[in-house]
Amino acid sequence: MSIIRLRDCPAVPWKNGMGRTRELAVYPAGASMQDFIWRVSVAEVDSAAPFSSFEGVDRHIALLEGKGFTMTLDDGHSHALTTPFSPFAFPGEAKVTVALHGGTTRDFNLMLRRSKASGELVTWEDPGRQVVDDAVALIYCARGHVDTADGRLQPGDAWLPTPSTGRVSLDIGTLALVARVELRGN
Repeated sequence: MSIIRLRDCPAVPWKNGMGRTRELAVYPAGASMQDFIWRVSVAEVDSAAPFSSFEGVDRHIALLEGKGFTMTLDDGHSHALTTPFSPFAFPGEAKVTVALHGGTTRDFNLMLRRSKASGELVTWEDPGRQVVDDAVALIYCARGHVDTADGRLQPGDAWLPTPSTGRVSLDIGTLALVARVELRGN
């Protein structure tokens, strides 16, 4: 079975040690922070600690819970991550500082090693059947229920589909975050 329950994923320190994250999936399986091709996690942000730097990695982030925060990148660009489930992409090597808009937040993260993969984080919220094509690496149930070939996802559950999966079904009021990944040839 390829359903992952967030509650079963241990909280580990960020790469810079200034926050906590729960890894949902990494490719290849067992890869470290230095050699993953793609990685999906849920992080807690409870202070104005800077983000960890990931050279050569494209990052995608979406607010799950809380009032959010403003990210200021070293190029002077600022982004208010305050709208739940609205993905934002930025380069992993950017120095990012954070200004919280309230208390602790939780966010969903997709990281892609630029030389090995490309991809995006998208939302699915239309009820009914959704096509799971070969680029869908992981589906995370943020709200409602998602029915998969391996069972029903509750909020906080993720699913790793197989290439022959075909379709999933979303209930009314469901929102899923979908990590789409395409591996690059060597």
